[in-house]
Amino acid sequence: MSDDDLRPPPIGAPNWRTDVDAPREQDIVSCVSCGLCLPHCPTFRLTGRESASPRGRIAAMRAVQEGQATIDATFTTMMDECLACRACETACPSGVPFGRMIEAARAQIEPTRPITTRGLRALGLRHVLRRPWMMFTAGYALALAQAIRLDRLAPQRLRATSPQVSLWSLIRRIPRQLGHGPSAEILCGCVMDVAFRDVQRDTMRAVAGAGYTAHRTTSGGCCGALAMHYGQPETARALARARIAEFADAEVVVANSAGCSNHMKTWGHLLEDDPEWGPRAARVAERVRDLLEIDIPVVEQPRGQVACHDACHHINGQSLGDDLRRIVRSAGGIPVEIPGGGRCCGAAGLYSVLEPELSAQLRRQKAEAIIATGAATVAVANPGCAIQIAAGLQELQSSVQVIHPAQMTSHTER
Repeated sequence: MSDDDLRPPPIGAPNWRTDVDAPREQDIVSCVSCGLCLPHCPTFRLTGRESASPRGRIAAMRAVQEGQATIDATFTTMMDECLACRACETACPSGVPFGRMIEAARAQIEPTRPITTRGLRALGLRHVLRRPWMMFTAGYALALAQAIRLDRLAPQRLRATSPQVSLWSLIRRIPRQLGHGPSAEILCGCVMDVAFRDVQRDTMRAVAGAGYTAHRTTSGGCCGALAMHYGQPETARALARARIAEFADAEVVVANSAGCSNHMKTWGHLLEDDPEWGPRAARVAERVRDLLEIDIPVVEQPRGQVACHDACHHINGQSLGDDLRRIVRSAGGIPVEIPGGGRCCGAAGLYSVLEPELSAQLRRQKAEAIIATGAATVAVANPGCAIQIAAGLQELQSSVQVIHPAQMTSHTER
């Protein structure tokens, strides 16, 4: 064997597109392929495939970075099957920032998708989510379909991923301002403002009860998290700028969705290359608080056991697991841990729509684990998780109720 046989293959120029975000080389090389992430990865646990693991996905990114591979169908499948739950980040001793790597990899994939797929994704992420009137139109249509049972004609996988929307809840007004104290802007968002209107009202009252002047902007809209997760960073940046302009004067910015609060805290990084918006983004991002971080008032009453579901973007993105239990305990509940509680429920933004088979397996596992606790209620502070878990419990004909922590406040008890 000659010395030439022992040399690694030559590293070529990266095969990333230069006109969109790409995984950073320093992030890729920070992975030492130790494999400690594997048992924490839901898709690896389900499939046992290296290609469905964080280590395998990073290896694929490395191959493209070194010019040894291209963005092909195999690469696309590997990245699409990822939940982006970031459990691997929490487990990683090297601090590999997998979350931003998978987002950048998906940005590379997006231009290679079939034109019809790109068109549908663009319609949803660039147009519907950023325009509240479109979201409300869709919400009213869904609420009407559910009211007259037309939704039963839809495929089961679509019904499982659709929230229960009430016409009365959509019609009822949410106060624009409540309370007295430091200014707190409440994110209106997209899904929360349509599918969880009661939680939005409760959030306004909870933040006001915590000593703030809670305020909702008239325009409102999406924070950009879904666009960022699904390969459209420029749409995410546009949405971030719109929200930052709305929140510029607020002393605190409050989001009651784990995915939103986690994403909003990264706005400084998202716009760091923008000389005009970068500093503004960093300032607003520092003021973002998840509702779980606010000392909201609760009424203490016997609630029995309450299972605590940790949204991935709470425990892996923000380390907020203890806060949920604090609220439950203060409200008179007995926090109960869910077996495998740190594992993703399979909602993961649009994952339940785009990867229905893997999502359904995770949904069933999570619902079975919740039922096994014996609790009559499960506390969930993320809309995607709430929809997914409620569907899983319904599929198993369980009577366990899904509740948002905001609904435990003294201002919202009925």
